[in-house]
Amino acid sequence: MKSLVFDAGPIISLATNNLLWIIEPLKKRFDGEFYITEPVKRELVDNPLETKKFKFEAIQVEKLIEDKTLKIIDNSFIREETPRLLNMANGIFKAFNNYMKIVHFAEISVIAAAINLNANAIVIDEKTTRFLIENPKVIIEILRKTLHTSISINESNLKEFRNKVKDIKTIRSVELVTIAYEHGLLNSYITKIPDAKKNLLESVLWGVKLNGCAVSKEEIEQILRIETK
Repeated sequence: MKSLVFDAGPIISLATNNLLWIIEPLKKRFDGEFYITEPVKRELVDNPLETKKFKFEAIQVEKLIEDKTLKIIDNSFIREETPRLLNMANGIFKAFNNYMKIVHFAEISVIAAAINLNANAIVIDEKTTRFLIENPKVIIEILRKTLHTSISINESNLKEFRNKVKDIKTIRSVELVTIAYEHGLLNSYITKIPDAKKNLLESVLWGVKLNGCAVSKEEIEQILRIETK
């Protein structure tokens, strides 16, 4: 069975752009399962329900869960592997004689679930976790520039972590909205303004970027060129 495991960020990004509804038709086209972990559910539903500001978004996500559009995965492997992976990842980069806490529990639970499911990909907007999977050297440069100091690496932890995640692919919310655009899911928003389709795509790409998706201006321009040529 094909599967994707979602971090909280992409779902929040879609919700704040009034695009959470695209998850259901995207799932049908994917013809597989969409999962979240218990820690991600706490970020998306349990904690926001205790607030006033984000309660409506939490209710919308809860409805997707109740409709089984998003399924919760929780088992002993994920509960045991998540803290191991978390300690491993946060024990890779050291600055000022201290290891840097670069990732958090919920997003690492997504990785553990993906390993457990042999998922097709994880859906994550957070750039540090994505770089840790795809290209850890980028993180070193970011830390050096941010902290203005040398960064040492625990090569053993890095090697072990990389071995754990070597088969994991990543997708961002920017790819989700682009796929939705390609499949015509956003056509109801097409207006009579000049370059309506291009403006529509540009608006949703910038919408997810400004709500937390790590995508550059150059990447957005490249997507626009490809999709609207």
